[in-house]
Amino acid sequence: MEEHMLPCMNKQLFGVECPGCGTQRAIAFLLEGEFWEAFKMFPAIYTLALFFVFLALHLLDKKRNYYKLVIASAILNGVVILVAYLIKICFNSVTN
Repeated sequence: MEEHMLPCMNKQLFGVECPGCGTQRAIAFLLEGEFWEAFKMFPAIYTLALFFVFLALHLLDKKRNYYKLVIASAILNGVVILVAYLIKICFNSVTN
């Protein structure tokens, strides 16, 4: 399955991982039932899944208003991605 994954253009061009690096591998780990490995690969995988659940509910269930949940989960997801990326950068600069 990994041979069919798209490469990170940011990493190829600049040699630095982007905030989304690891998303495809995390999804692959989730599909294989490796939940802890998915979290280690991309910590925002679960907030991203939560965001897509709320987005699907917002688009499919017109009787209820899920707008605030979609916005809140998007902000939460952005914060988790940013914090995880900053931690990754800090630990990579310490080990190098």
